[in-house]
Amino acid sequence: MPEPVAIRVVVNGSAREERVEPRTTLADFLRHTLGLTGTHVGCEHGVCGACNVLLDGRAVRSCLMLAVQADGAQVTTVEALARDGELHPIQEAFREARGLQCGFCTPGMLLTIHELLADDPEPSDEAIREALGGQICRCTGYQAILEAVRLAAAKLRAAGAAGG
Repeated sequence: MPEPVAIRVVVNGSAREERVEPRTTLADFLRHTLGLTGTHVGCEHGVCGACNVLLDGRAVRSCLMLAVQADGAQVTTVEALARDGELHPIQEAFREARGLQCGFCTPGMLLTIHELLADDPEPSDEAIREALGGQICRCTGYQAILEAVRLAAAKLRAAGAAGG
């Protein structure tokens, strides 16, 4: 059995140094070592997107990535979106527009949309659909999710206009 490897990562703003088996996926590291269970593992093949987290600001499939590959990186999970008891505008929009569905795929979807809106504050429906193309919602509620992303974009633009 290979020896555990030391990794250093910044997870949700906190520096962490842990020892992991080289075969440990980033998803398992986040869930089982750090206790961040908001990252869900769906298909374990990188198809569904439920396990998406942000790695240095970019959405990645944490079920396909080894924890040792994240050494030196900044990882953001869904737990980092809400602050001081307040939902992030993307989370608010998903709740208000009924984009949450059963919620299993929601964490990965929220982080995918976070990346999209950071790159494009006014995405077209086509851009939203393309971003969501890597997410599988088994509840088939994509229309509500599309509405939620439009609402989230508007909320973030309004917050930016207000200096927030």
